[in-house]
Amino acid sequence: MFLLKPINHIGQYTLFLGQTLRKPEKWNVFGRNILAEIDKVGVDSLGIVTLISLFVGAVITIQTANNLDNPFIPTYTVGFAARECIILEFSPTIICLVLAGKVGSNISSEIGTMRITEQIDALDIMGVNSAGYLAAPKIIAMIISVPLLVIYSIAIGIYGGYLAGKFTGLVPPDDFIYGIHFSLKPHYIPYSLFKSTIFGFIIASISSYCGYYTKGGALEVGKSSTTAVVISSIVILMFNLVITQLILS
Repeated sequence: MFLLKPINHIGQYTLFLGQTLRKPEKWNVFGRNILAEIDKVGVDSLGIVTLISLFVGAVITIQTANNLDNPFIPTYTVGFAARECIILEFSPTIICLVLAGKVGSNISSEIGTMRITEQIDALDIMGVNSAGYLAAPKIIAMIISVPLLVIYSIAIGIYGGYLAGKFTGLVPPDDFIYGIHFSLKPHYIPYSLFKSTIFGFIIASISSYCGYYTKGGALEVGKSSTTAVVISSIVILMFNLVITQLILS
């Protein structure tokens, strides 16, 4: 019985995606909903992404500089290491885990509240594809917004590292900038954006699924929200391992 429950959810999630990705009834309404969701999941997340990226970039630089206290290791290595950490893992993975908590819980609770207040039932009675109407704009908005947030996070994270190196005196600015440019592999950026696109889809689709099939009352909405964050985070980490192994190995 324990094994049947995950299999049942996977099948139900697949059917939910099939219902979600149907052709919209009204493209103008669909477009407006996407723009509204981009504002909610993307623009509203700029503050927390800025704060986290700035400080984590600074911490990476300081820790790397302190751990490379060797006269035989050039100081530009700090900029190189900070760039690699931020582009490859921090911005595409850690930021998406943060968004899973912030955006994913909001998506799940919003749709879950509509389910327990019978608003979704009303949409179904009116002949509206409720899954497509509610979840599809959120999924598309996350697919668009998350890569843009990751690019922004990379820039802010590197700038935070630059400021930390400059004001602590651990890394001269010219050396840090040289390290940022040193041996840069161009395919790292598309790799990072590809991962973030997949993670954005995972966050929006799983959170929408958990909210859509909420049963009960307000307490169950909270449980669905927590479940969405936990499962999204686990799936992101699993896909991160798989994608990294397939592309970078």
